[in-house]
Amino acid sequence: MAFEGLADRLQSTMQKIRGKGKVSEADVKEMMRDVKLALLEADVNFKVVKDFVKSVSERAVGQEVLKSLTPGQQVVKVVKEELTLLMGGEQSKIAVAKRPPTVILMVGLQGAGKTTTTGKLANLLRKKYNRSPLLVAADIYRPAAIKQLETLGKQLDMPVFSLGDQVSPVEIAKQAIEKAKEQHNDYVLIDTAGRLHIDEDLMKELKDVKEVAQPDEIFLVVDSMTGQSAVDVSQSFNEQLGLTGVVLTKLDGDTRGGAALSIRSVTNTPIKFVGMGEKLDALEVFHPERMASRILGMGDMLSLIEKAQANVDEEKAKELEKKIRTQSFTFDDFLEQLGQVRNMGPLDDLLKMLPGANKMKGLNNVSIDEKQIGHVEAIIRSMTAKEKENPEIINASRRKRIAKGSGRTIQEVNRLLKQFDEMKKMMKQMTNMQKGKKKGFKLPFM
Repeated sequence: MAFEGLADRLQSTMQKIRGKGKVSEADVKEMMRDVKLALLEADVNFKVVKDFVKSVSERAVGQEVLKSLTPGQQVVKVVKEELTLLMGGEQSKIAVAKRPPTVILMVGLQGAGKTTTTGKLANLLRKKYNRSPLLVAADIYRPAAIKQLETLGKQLDMPVFSLGDQVSPVEIAKQAIEKAKEQHNDYVLIDTAGRLHIDEDLMKELKDVKEVAQPDEIFLVVDSMTGQSAVDVSQSFNEQLGLTGVVLTKLDGDTRGGAALSIRSVTNTPIKFVGMGEKLDALEVFHPERMASRILGMGDMLSLIEKAQANVDEEKAKELEKKIRTQSFTFDDFLEQLGQVRNMGPLDDLLKMLPGANKMKGLNNVSIDEKQIGHVEAIIRSMTAKEKENPEIINASRRKRIAKGSGRTIQEVNRLLKQFDEMKKMMKQMTNMQKGKKKGFKLPFM
């Protein structure tokens, strides 16, 4: 996560004050000094840091302590609420035009990942909101951009409107919107040209496209890795175009994350989406409260649940619950579950969404070896159908054959069989505990 360093610093600072039964003004002052340093090191805008520290200090010292919380917990609650407000307070939803199509103008500097983000956004609109987008190649100065968008269109099986690089972007936008009406596309995503820096020609062209396209949204795509300059870029574009939202790319990279905490305050423009990886489904709706929870080590269960729901087939889930209840869970079922968990994204990221994950010993330093899952899959695939159904029949000679077939050691085969047996026992205990309670699908513990 982009906020790795900031999260570590803030979490250790919060930990010092969280358990205090009595919090003095001096305690708050000391905590806010640490918080201020952590934010500045994360490349958060100085004025934003100053205002944030002032707001938290005033509330933390003058706050009436809730009866159900210790004063220390109350201070942490204040920090979380202010951090959420800093990033926009509530999720900012994407516009929907009264009369389709909804037009989105994608703008930004060259190299921010604008064309790829346009494809990712189209994919998200189709998958999450069941929309039918039309991608528009209006970057006529970089022929590679037109080709790139057409390639993305093929990968996503989505229409791309292009008139080549000899027609003006204004004419391309105009004809694209007419085409979308004909084809009943309900969203039009216009990928415009970027420059290595902001110049008058770029802005004039974007203003002309804006005038003819009358966009419902103008999204600025910003590279999180550029740090403080991302805020300056956002300010310039906002002053001249009137942005409606920001899309932060590379938020999963090795960046300090200060841009995400500064952009909203400085430009008063909401962060609408964040890019969390290279894949075409690695674009997420930005939730300020969830991000604040993650930064403070409180987890992000809602995002984890949404990821699970997007990757878990409901019918299969019900079938799985029945198998767990009747203790008929097999290695085939286990293999299917592994596949669904892998589809949810890198396991390191999923673990960090769990509340209190930062307190799990060594979790912040551990990197889950995805190859290990591949090894487990290889061992299971080397079993016969009968062995997957009845692991208890796997004797010494069968174990030897499975090890040879999967290219793994006998010890690894033995370990997997033992873990699978223990997992089934645990599932049995969970099922017994559930008896008498309202039944509903629970995600299986792996």
